[in-house]
Amino acid sequence: MRAVLGALLMAALLALYLWAAAYQGVVMISTGVPVAIVMGVALIVLPIVGAWALWREIAFGISSTKLVNILKSEGSLPGDDLPHRPSGRPIRSDADKEFPEYAAAVDAEPASWRAWCRLGLAYDASGDRKRARAAIRTAIALHKSNPV
Repeated sequence: MRAVLGALLMAALLALYLWAAAYQGVVMISTGVPVAIVMGVALIVLPIVGAWALWREIAFGISSTKLVNILKSEGSLPGDDLPHRPSGRPIRSDADKEFPEYAAAVDAEPASWRAWCRLGLAYDASGDRKRARAAIRTAIALHKSNPV
């Protein structure tokens, strides 16, 4: 819950910043000076891109949480029996040992969002955030097309 509150606070601060940037863009455009107009347009376009990116991150978080909660309710969430560092993160070498099991499950059932979600959690446990997010995105897409 603490992480959700932190994410919401950061999202609110970013939204405030994007609004301030867009407002400044409007002010610059209203000056009528050509250079200020170009800068003002950029200050309006950048917050639009920022708002889109913020929405994508929020939607990813909501969707991934939904999938993890489904796995949890089914009792098929991977166990958290790995040794952890004092920070709470699993020790990577131990997490890497469990990884082939989840990769084999995806190879056996490439259309299973559950297998992809577990693979994403395994990637995350081994510290590979880029592949974790890609696997979770695949799980989200598969769940949308076939929620069973």
